[in-house]
Amino acid sequence: MKLKIDNLVKKYDNKVILNELSMDIQDVQVLALIGASGSGKSTLLRLIAGLETFESGDIAINDDWMSREDIRDYRKKVGFVFQDHNLFSHLSIFENISLILEKVHGQKRTAFTSEILSLLTYFGLEEHKDKLPHQISGGQSQRASIARALAIKPEIILLDEPTSSLDPVLTWEVLYAIKKLVDEKKDVILVTHEIGFVKHVADYVIFLDEGQVIEQGRDILSNPKTEALQAFLGKVLSFA
Repeated sequence: MKLKIDNLVKKYDNKVILNELSMDIQDVQVLALIGASGSGKSTLLRLIAGLETFESGDIAINDDWMSREDIRDYRKKVGFVFQDHNLFSHLSIFENISLILEKVHGQKRTAFTSEILSLLTYFGLEEHKDKLPHQISGGQSQRASIARALAIKPEIILLDEPTSSLDPVLTWEVLYAIKKLVDEKKDVILVTHEIGFVKHVADYVIFLDEGQVIEQGRDILSNPKTEALQAFLGKVLSFA
């Protein structure tokens, strides 16, 4: 994966969330964005996904610049997993995945049915394909959301705190599903507070604070250099 960001500025109601943020990431499979709540990491992820506009700057994934092509085509290259699965409550798990392929990607059902069933089997959801989201657990719903993101065959998968509302058992289920993606060599950008898990799967980590990149690299969790990162790591719980 390549990710290049030049002087990105994002504001909400005149409050600066990301302040001329820049980064140039090369040859990374799993990139983790960490930081305290309000540091700008989830906002940054949504901008990378093309889900929100920004005041100024440029973003490129694998040399495709968001500002230089149709945003709809850009979004089709990205699979996004939200904090709260974001499944349609009135549709079955199978139909939740079918909808994006039919309506957004213009595919015919006969072309993707077997692939959806394979994905659901891969994530242990085959017996739940006809259930509504409220009829399965939070961990299962989040796994279904991951399956939906994979169904479009994206270049990159973005996960925004996918375990934030789950108990420890369901958190383990979702982290295990993400680990399977990593083992399959999928390119992933992950926002999470599960620092122990980040140590286990990420090959590059960026620490954000107040909309700025404070530290970045492959070993910053084991060798933090700034007081800000040292303080942050001293407060967070580890995934064992």
